[in-house]
Amino acid sequence: MHSLILGGARSGKSRLAEQLADSCGLPVTYIATSQPLDGEMNERVQLHRQRRPAHWGLIEEPVQLAAVLRAEAAEGRCLLIDCLTLWLTNLLMLDDPERLAAERDALLECLPGLPGTLILVSNESGLGVVPMGELTRRYVDLAGLLHQAVAERCQRVVLTVAGLPLMLKGPAL
Repeated sequence: MHSLILGGARSGKSRLAEQLADSCGLPVTYIATSQPLDGEMNERVQLHRQRRPAHWGLIEEPVQLAAVLRAEAAEGRCLLIDCLTLWLTNLLMLDDPERLAAERDALLECLPGLPGTLILVSNESGLGVVPMGELTRRYVDLAGLLHQAVAERCQRVVLTVAGLPLMLKGPAL
């Protein structure tokens, strides 16, 4: 089963994804897309690390997500990807629209055929006002389009609000 878990900042989406991964009974590999480039982000990464079981595998990949998924996905394995919007931010910061499109397309093309259990986490950033800056508007637009395309390819989609999962698509948790 492929699941997409969306939510705002501190909505409980990562915690829910970790609980799902832990309860699936499969070996878990956590695929981290963040790049802790400042102290605050480093603190967030440390909180995530402390919550995760020590026996989970870890792959840190900020850009080439599709390549990692193709290499690591297998029957009898669970891959937890946290998170798609940080991955998208990393691609935007490369300032290479062709690379961004190629990486996004590679992800969307590989998702339907990947074996095993996938849990994808992403920040829902399109629920607020339209941002004033061009880059921020572009990010929100790209994230919204990415979420739509990934949700279409997943069997389960969950929106997490205040720590509570709201089922949007597929079987209940």
